[in-house]
Amino acid sequence: MKRSETLFLVDASMYVFRAWHSMPDDFIDVDGHPVNAVHGFTRFLLELLERQRPQHIAVAFDEALESSFRNERYPAYKANRDPAPDSLKRQFQECQAISRSLGLATVVDPRYEADDLIGTLLVRQREAGFKGLILSADKDLSQLLREGDQQWDYARNQRWDHDGVRERYGVRPEQIPDFLGLTGDSSDNIPGVPGIGPKTASALLEHFHDLDSLLARAHEVEFLRLRGAKAHAARLREHAEQARLSRDLATISLDAPIPEHIGDARRQPVDQQAMDRLCERLRFGALSRRRINELPEPD
Repeated sequence: MKRSETLFLVDASMYVFRAWHSMPDDFIDVDGHPVNAVHGFTRFLLELLERQRPQHIAVAFDEALESSFRNERYPAYKANRDPAPDSLKRQFQECQAISRSLGLATVVDPRYEADDLIGTLLVRQREAGFKGLILSADKDLSQLLREGDQQWDYARNQRWDHDGVRERYGVRPEQIPDFLGLTGDSSDNIPGVPGIGPKTASALLEHFHDLDSLLARAHEVEFLRLRGAKAHAARLREHAEQARLSRDLATISLDAPIPEHIGDARRQPVDQQAMDRLCERLRFGALSRRRINELPEPD
């Protein structure tokens, strides 16, 4: 891929949480608030900009963890997660400010999650000839991959493309929502079908191709050469609506509202005044300040 045709799409929340858990809590701002996640996230962004020099990059944040349109349909969605402490919520706001000041297209919405923002941006810019490079380890985002796209687990330095999704999860990218409709997703409190795990889900989708066909022909499942086939057939009939709901919850929306000024997410120059104020308030050290000042300019 030519660099000018690559759209970097960063699942920011994953890297903010990673920094929050890994960085010591003795980083504080001028008012005494903890900013360890901000320091760690900023280091991640600087390393990415220094090494990859992306010309088109969007950073998507989650703000809809309790107000997502998915919660309206299924109130228990992500209800198993403890709410973020106020100290972390404050740091998320600072991370957004850092991203914007670095000249990066920064997107967040109260009803749509980061996955939806990433998916919408990718689909729109794909029409303009871009290929996507999604920075996230989240398997949900693999459903977006098409020919030429890649997903990058940055922390483990693992990359996979459209064909690699099958190697990782046993299904094609477009089958990921159906797959999660069957298996559920404990991290998001998506129920799925009780008793159906990844191997069984993969085998069923290999045979029936999609969830709707599987549910319409659930009576055929008991005749498959599949361990526990008769029990699986009964489960599918009993939990058909729950499977459809789970699939819908796991499907990334491709029509999230994206501000017009985001455009093709072309990287902008650093807002030096805003960044200087942030560096002072967040008590960035000399090394971080120098790295910011020496960032390669966008083409």
